[in-house]
Amino acid sequence: MKDIVIIGGGFAGVWSAAGAVRAAREAGGAGGQVRVTLVSGGDDLVVRPRLYEDAPETMRVPLDRVLGPIGVRRVVATVTEVDTEAHTVRAVDRTGERLDLGYDRLVLATGSQLVRPDFPGSEGLFDIDTLPAAARLDGHLRRLSEETPAPGRYTAVVVGAGFTGLEIGTALVERLRTLADAQGDAAQDVRVVLVDRADVVGPELGAGPRPQIDSALDELKIERRLGRTVASITPENATLSDGEVIPAATVVWTAGMAASPLTAQIPGERDRAGRLTVDEYLRVTGVADVYAAGDTARGPADEGRSTIQSCQHALPMGKFAGHNVVAELLGRTLLPFTPDPYSNSLDLGPAGALATTGWERGVVSTGAEAKTLKENINTLWIYPPVDDPELILAQAGRFSNG
Repeated sequence: MKDIVIIGGGFAGVWSAAGAVRAAREAGGAGGQVRVTLVSGGDDLVVRPRLYEDAPETMRVPLDRVLGPIGVRRVVATVTEVDTEAHTVRAVDRTGERLDLGYDRLVLATGSQLVRPDFPGSEGLFDIDTLPAAARLDGHLRRLSEETPAPGRYTAVVVGAGFTGLEIGTALVERLRTLADAQGDAAQDVRVVLVDRADVVGPELGAGPRPQIDSALDELKIERRLGRTVASITPENATLSDGEVIPAATVVWTAGMAASPLTAQIPGERDRAGRLTVDEYLRVTGVADVYAAGDTARGPADEGRSTIQSCQHALPMGKFAGHNVVAELLGRTLLPFTPDPYSNSLDLGPAGALATTGWERGVVSTGAEAKTLKENINTLWIYPPVDDPELILAQAGRFSNG
C-alpha cells in the first residue's frame, strides 16, 4: 500500500484528497494500491472567505459529506510534528492519544493564520480568522443592545484596511444598523472606523480600484484613520498611536497573515509569510516527497507572479497537488500548476461590490453586477459537492475556477 497523507481540512486539503482519489481511480489497477488519509483537527470544511458575514456558524460543510463518499480516510487529530527524514507525521487525537502516521507522499495544506498583536488590552480584540472567532464576534454584536447605553456602544474600530478589513468593515455598517434599529436605537449612533498604518486604503489592492473603494466608504460614512494603528484598547475605548481615543465597544483586528506554523517543520525555503517555496508541480523545493498547497505554499502564478493566500489559488492548488502526488507515486505524468488569470472580487456591504482583473486590478464591474458575482462565488462556486462521489470527483478534475 502506498500512503498519501494530507494535513489540513480547508479548501486546499479537501481538494488535494479528492484530486488524489480521482487520479488513483484513473490509474486503474495500480491506483488500487493508493490510500489517501486526511488529518484535520476539526470535523468541518470552514468556508473561511465568508466569515465576515452574519451567522458565521453556518459557514461550514461537514468533511464526512465530501471525503466519506470518495473513500478518504479521515483522522481527527492535531499534528504536532512532521519528520521528513522518517516520512512520519505525529499527531494527538481528541482523547489525547498520540498517533504516528507514515507516508510515501505528504501534502501540507494547513493554511494561514492571523498575526495577533501584543499591546495593552489586545486580549480583548475580535477577529474573523476562524469559525470560533467569528462566532464570538457575532455573539458580541448581538448582545450590544443589552448593554447600558454609552458612547461607542455601536462603534466598531477595524484595524487593517486591506481586503479582510474592507469586507468586515463594510459588513459591520449593515449589521450594526440592523441591530440598533431592532431595538429602536438611533441608527446615526452607528459608527465604523478603519485604521491602517498605510496612507491609503487597500494598499495591497493597488491604485486601480481605490477610487471605487473610497467612494463606497464615503457612501457608508466609514471613517478612516490612516498612517497610524491602535496602541491599546479597553472594553470601552480604542486609543490610536497618535493619542486619539475613540469610544468603541468593538475592535476587530485584521492586520497581517502568516502561514501555518507547521511549515517550520519542513526543511524548505520559506518567504516572509512563512510559505514554503514549491515548484511548478507543487513539490516543496529541496524536500523529497513533500508537497504544499494553499496558503502554506508560494507557488508560480500567471504573469510570472507568485500565488497569494486566497481560495482562488487554494482550490486549484489542492487539485493539482492531489493529482501530482499520485502521478509521482505511480510513474505517471505530472501536471504543472496553471492557475486562471488573476482576478479579484471585493464585497463592500450595502455599497455593493467591485470586481477586478489582472495583477494591476483593473475594475471590470461594480455595484449590483459585481455584488451578484461575489454572492455566486461565496454561496455557490467555492462550495464542494456533497454526498455524491461522481460529482465530487468530477469537480476534482476541473482544474480551472471558471
